[in-house]
Order: sequence, then C-alpha cells, then structure tokens
Amino acid sequence: MSSPVQTPSATPAASDTATATAGVDGKGILITEPAMRQLGTLMASQGGEKVLRVGVRSGGCSGMSYTMDFIEAAEILADDETYTYEPAGAPSFRVVSDPKSLLYIYGMQLDFSSALIGGGFNFTNPNASQTCGCGSSFAV
Repeated sequence: MSSPVQTPSATPAASDTATATAGVDGKGILITEPAMRQLGTLMASQGGEKVLRVGVRSGGCSGMSYTMDFIEAAEILADDETYTYEPAGAPSFRVVSDPKSLLYIYGMQLDFSSALIGGGFNFTNPNASQTCGCGSSFAV
C-alpha cells in the first residue's frame, strides 16, 4: 500500500491542519482532517458495513449538484471507483463514486466546518467554472 498524499488545502479551518488526504492509492477526492473526523463519526452512527457514495446529479442553481449518501457495501456497482481513506487515530472508511460523476469531481476537496453560519460539508472543485452562493451546486 502506498502512503496517503498530502496536498495543501484551498480553505483550511483556522484551528485545523492545512492538508487534505487522498485515498491510500493517492487518487480520489481530497478529504481534510475535519471532514474525515466528521465522516468517521457519521459512519460509526450508521452501523453495519456502510460506505460513502459521492457523486453529482443534474439540478441546483448552477446546473449540477453534489450528492453524498451512505450506502451498504453490497450496493457498490462493478464500474464504481472505490477509494480507501485511513485517517490518523480513526477507523478507515471507503468512498465510492460512479465513473460519470468522477469526470466532474476528480480532485475535488471535501472539507467540514462546525461554524454556526456556513458550517457543514464544503466542496472545493477545481473542475467547476462557476459555483452557487451556497456551495452545493456548480457548472463546468
């Protein structure tokens, strides 16, 4: 197994490390430490063997919107790309995405903020030519 790739974060939280981690193979979506901690907490509350499906769909104010949902590992499709993340001090988890979505989100950074206003998961997508004010939809 190769070691995780560390990449500078575009929008680091003030109190957190300014790095994002790709899957153990060095590919996939970049996930910051705050987002990994939050995903780990959410994953633990799901029970069973769940994975996080990340993708895009048509819609939103900019044309395409991000999707994130926990699914059963048995629901992974044959053509899905699967990435394993091994955060320090937390259980590893997997993120899956369909090939069509990966065309739009490859290299995207997923961050998490606990701020009262503007908090939650935040997407920084280098492939987006425009994003909406809420940050949940984009255009390419």
